[in-house]
This record gives sequence, C-alpha cells and structure tokens, in this order.
Amino acid sequence: MNIGIIDYGMGNLFSVAEAIKRLGCDYFIAGDSTTLAQADALILPGVGAFPDAMHKLKASKLDMFIAQQTKPVLGICLGMQLLFEFSEEVQPTSGLGVINGQITKFDASALRVPHIGWSELTWHKPYVESTTDFVYFVHSFYATQTNEADIVASAQYGDVQVPAVVQYANFTGMQFHPEKSGELGKQLLKRWLKDVAK
Repeated sequence: MNIGIIDYGMGNLFSVAEAIKRLGCDYFIAGDSTTLAQADALILPGVGAFPDAMHKLKASKLDMFIAQQTKPVLGICLGMQLLFEFSEEVQPTSGLGVINGQITKFDASALRVPHIGWSELTWHKPYVESTTDFVYFVHSFYATQTNEADIVASAQYGDVQVPAVVQYANFTGMQFHPEKSGELGKQLLKRWLKDVAK
C-alpha cells in the first residue's frame, strides 16, 4: 500500500509523512496528478487560507483530480475544509464540493479565535478505540450546514459544535491534526489506513 501526500505548496508535509512512516506505511510526496495517480490513497494536508489553497490547486489542475477521485482521500485541517462546497474565508470561494456544507468563521465576539489546543471528541458513530478522546486543533473556521449523516465525530467549542471527523463516500476529513494528536491521532490514522487496505 502506497500513500500519496499531495504537495500544492500549503501543507505540513513533513509531520504528516512522518506519522504515516511511523505506522509502517509507504508514502511519497508529489504535486502532479500523473504521479499521484499511482497512489493507493491520497492525503490532502493544508495550512493557510482557503482562497490561496484553491488557487494553487487550480493552477496545478489538482482540483479536478481530487474531486473526481474514487480512491480514498483524507483531508487534514485546511485540507478537510477544501473538501466542502464553499468558504467565506477572506472572500467567498468555491471548494472542491465533494462534501455538503460550507466553511464559516468562529464568532470572535463570543469565542477566542483561533481555536488552538486540545479538545474532546464526541463520537456520532463507532470509529476507533482509544484511551483518550482528545485531539489537537488549530483553526479559525469550521464546517457548517453539513449533513448529520456525514459527521463521525464533533468537538464542542463554546456553544459551537464543530464537525471534527467527517466521511462521505471515499472522502474523509479531520479538522484537527491527527499527526499531532498523540495516541488518538495515531489510532485515527491507523483506522483510515485500514479502510484503505480493504
């Protein structure tokens, strides 16, 4: 099994790659669809602003490549947000549109923004077994208007229920950083890799 990590100039590639390596899985990093098409599954990482990320994906023609995938795809942090239909970050921007919903900013008058730190997951579906339910978040925007059926786990931040793990068809998203989330992060990546291997 070989995992392709998508390099479009805005991802925390090293930490994601190291996490996959520690789980004993082969991987490669690439920024072109011809090479990435050789992977058994893909990871879309991301750090930064939604419009910049979509601009880079479109410039390299990776937007359509990802959206049309039938292989498993995992979006992490900004990478998860890009899977949705639309974001209001900086300026209205269309996303990859593979998961229903849009990306909205936390209300800074009611919450400290960005949301940084460890938060507990509430499971909507059975997914993994772990001794902890805490994972590490760093984000100012979150998914709204999502289909309840697509939410695997959520996290409460103030009065906001943040979709934390989402899954639709072959696409999975994790709003937090599993590669920085200790034992539970490891278990979540192992579960995704197990699903890839089926």
